[in-house]
Amino acid sequence: MRDTFNTLRELRVASITSGYYSLPALGEQFDISRLPYSMKILLENLLRHEDDGMTVSADHIRAVAQWNPTAASEQEIAFMPARVVLQDFTGVPCVVDLAAMRDAVVELGGNAAQINPLIPSELVIDHSVQVDVYGRGDAKDLNATIEFERNAERYAFLKWGQTALNDFKVVPPETGIVHQVNLEYLARVIMRREVNGTTLAFPDTVFGTDSHTTMINGIGVLGWGVGGIEAEAAMLGQPSSMLIPQVVGFELRGQLREGTTATDLVLTVTQMLRAHGVVGKFVEFFGDGLQHLPLADRATIANMAPEYGATCGIFPIDAEAIAYLKTSGRDSEHIEFVEAYARAQGLWHEPGMQAAQYSATLSLDMSTVEPSLAGPKRPQDRVALSAMQQNFLDNVGAHTAVRKDKSCDSETLLDEGGAQPQSNHLAKPPRSRLTINGVETDIGDGAVVIAAITSCTNTSNPAVMLAAGLVARNAHRLGIKAKPWVKTSLAPGSKVVTDYLTKAGLLTELEALGFYLVGYGCTTCIGNSGPLPDAVSRAIAENDLAVAGVLSGNRNFEGRIHPEVKLNYLASPPLVVAYAIAGTIDIDLTKDAIATDADGQPVYLRDLWPTSAEIDALIRDTINSGMFRGNYADVFKGDARWNDIASPTSERFAWDANSTYIKNPPYFAGMRMETDPVQDIQGARILGLFGDSITTDHISPAGNIKADSPAGRYLQERGVAPTDFNSYGSRRGNDEVMVRGTFANIRLRNRMMGGAEGGNTLFYGDDNKGTAMAIFDAATRYRETGTPLVVIAGKEYGTGSSRDWAAKGTNLLGVKAVLAESFERIHRSNLVGMGVLPLQFADGATADTYQLDGSERIDIIGLGDGTANRVTVTATRASGETVQFPAQVLLLTPKEVEYFRHGGILQYVLRQLASRA
Repeated sequence: MRDTFNTLRELRVASITSGYYSLPALGEQFDISRLPYSMKILLENLLRHEDDGMTVSADHIRAVAQWNPTAASEQEIAFMPARVVLQDFTGVPCVVDLAAMRDAVVELGGNAAQINPLIPSELVIDHSVQVDVYGRGDAKDLNATIEFERNAERYAFLKWGQTALNDFKVVPPETGIVHQVNLEYLARVIMRREVNGTTLAFPDTVFGTDSHTTMINGIGVLGWGVGGIEAEAAMLGQPSSMLIPQVVGFELRGQLREGTTATDLVLTVTQMLRAHGVVGKFVEFFGDGLQHLPLADRATIANMAPEYGATCGIFPIDAEAIAYLKTSGRDSEHIEFVEAYARAQGLWHEPGMQAAQYSATLSLDMSTVEPSLAGPKRPQDRVALSAMQQNFLDNVGAHTAVRKDKSCDSETLLDEGGAQPQSNHLAKPPRSRLTINGVETDIGDGAVVIAAITSCTNTSNPAVMLAAGLVARNAHRLGIKAKPWVKTSLAPGSKVVTDYLTKAGLLTELEALGFYLVGYGCTTCIGNSGPLPDAVSRAIAENDLAVAGVLSGNRNFEGRIHPEVKLNYLASPPLVVAYAIAGTIDIDLTKDAIATDADGQPVYLRDLWPTSAEIDALIRDTINSGMFRGNYADVFKGDARWNDIASPTSERFAWDANSTYIKNPPYFAGMRMETDPVQDIQGARILGLFGDSITTDHISPAGNIKADSPAGRYLQERGVAPTDFNSYGSRRGNDEVMVRGTFANIRLRNRMMGGAEGGNTLFYGDDNKGTAMAIFDAATRYRETGTPLVVIAGKEYGTGSSRDWAAKGTNLLGVKAVLAESFERIHRSNLVGMGVLPLQFADGATADTYQLDGSERIDIIGLGDGTANRVTVTATRASGETVQFPAQVLLLTPKEVEYFRHGGILQYVLRQLASRA
């Protein structure tokens, strides 16, 4: 490595001595005193990786050191994270790809051992547990038993990876949620590692295969979510190309007032930043309000960076971060080193320090935050608690209009003479009768059928978790229970949470209201909500009710939480408990009684809500470092069920041709060392014509697999019964299942189908007559005729999670290009990484500008071997009429052009490694 600016220094702290690349030393040559915290981390990363100019040059370092906060940069830099963290849904396909690359590199003349992570890579199994059983004391054990039965083959494969791959570790099931485990244990904050014989110290930076990797920004660690393919490249030593970002400063002032929570704060921040527009930018929090913001609250805000659209949402290292490291049981010598390094590098924050220079600045007085939720289908749509009932009334019509139209067509009442129609008998919203747990009752639109304390966002925060327990305790003391039709669940982010809830005497209080522990992992928030009780499902179906879910999660996109639940709201854990008691969102909890007590007296939310003093006292009295040290002492060991799983120990994985979980993917089939020139796209058909805000949850397979879907038919043809389908997420290691579920979301609206919901399209043959069929079936027929495909969409294409298969599935369907009005940052990058061309309508045009309806043939001309900035798109209608228009090529860096020329980032890496054999 080079050191053009002579910044390599030595730091001694107690018994630890390390070299480091000094930012103050660089500051003697450039004025970097007011660089944002995050930009200083990028600058250190460049200093440490400076080479002969092939990846990092002195000019790159100068560009960041002389950063212009207000100018959009066109300078590409290379960023190399210090480590990678994965969860099992996205991690399994990563390991599948590495196993496939071991085979492929041998075919290209290399050797399998070349394919290994070159940086620490840790996978946490947290996405596979489902809420099959709830509301009983043995729910966790029964759900875990079912989880191991369903996923034994996947887990055996991951155990192979842990044995065969260097620098790769697996945190077994029933431990916690990846982001909370990352915060509580995996994060180093400052790392030390031997590089070319010298021990170097440097900031902990991380790529994660989950968008909420940003949660770690709360403790000063720069990291963000990437697709699996980008994470794999980082694991294999490839830097990530990025443009020097703009940094938006967010000033926090004051402190939260009584009765508000970190959840309310983050929903407010999310709404503000979405309105400002921070896609592709860093967000950095500063201000005197930080001294009133516990680390857990910072992590809550950082966690939801994907929801406000930023690459990251970072806080600096300060006394609060050090206090958290102590509380969470980190080694005292390491903690001392973290503080010393941060101070030596100018990365330490003190109250009253001069703010950095930012590209733009927002400010929030935290005392103005009010109790809030977000929904019914987007996390950025904040709703004040006082406006929730009206929000429901404003939104329920979109879900009941079809029901009412059908009723008017078939059940209009006539007067006695049979002449004139009278008012429709369904003018009053219907209610469905049901008997559940021996109780006969009825539910209507707005009934809360899922109330879940779940997700990394809030289960990492002791204040809101203890608040939920206190609300439950206060309700229990008054003889109040949750409504019988509500599916209640408690899925903490780590075992530490159950320890402090138990010590506080609140776990039994939550259980008294039905919130029994169902498992440790991402459950309802990612759609692993499990089935509703049969009686509730029948009641919903009887009148096509628009029912609701309330969850302490971070995502509530359409079709994500549960296919039968049409309205979903994000809320703090104590509000989740409150809505379980109310049993409906058709209520104003700020005014209306939430229930009646044992004496028949009305009880209001304010009667149940704890004070901040109560919560703070419990935090002080119940949480200690011993809880963390005890729970993480043998974190990689696992329980008996994990250790009983047999797995191979071979250098190359022995693929099972009959497996429906793990399959060798086709990405490298027939691959040669030479690359072909990039060809223009001609004669393409449109697979889907979509509107705005198509998320990766719409695109990527997620949730349950329907028996009559292409994926369901595939599994049944291979002897898998519908009861054993498991979820799409659990089958991410099998491309045949996943490609069949791509664009199959039940809430997806393809304008080619008149806006009807479902993963369908029109197939156009030589006769130009459209035939309706599943998107996968249409793609298969197009492949048989060698017809390339394109997708056309509106604004914000690709927001959301489930990102790796949103790009992989698009590629495997035969889609060569996606033309949209705008893209979400990571999905655009992942499309490039899979060899799919991202194009943007030029000059503010849209599909409507050119009256595209999906029946056209598409030619994309002028790619210039991938170097063109613009191409010409020609759409030929069935009549033979043509319309031409320009589109912008979104290959944003020279490295992305190289990836695209190679057919994807993995093919690029594979050729590079094979050439060194």
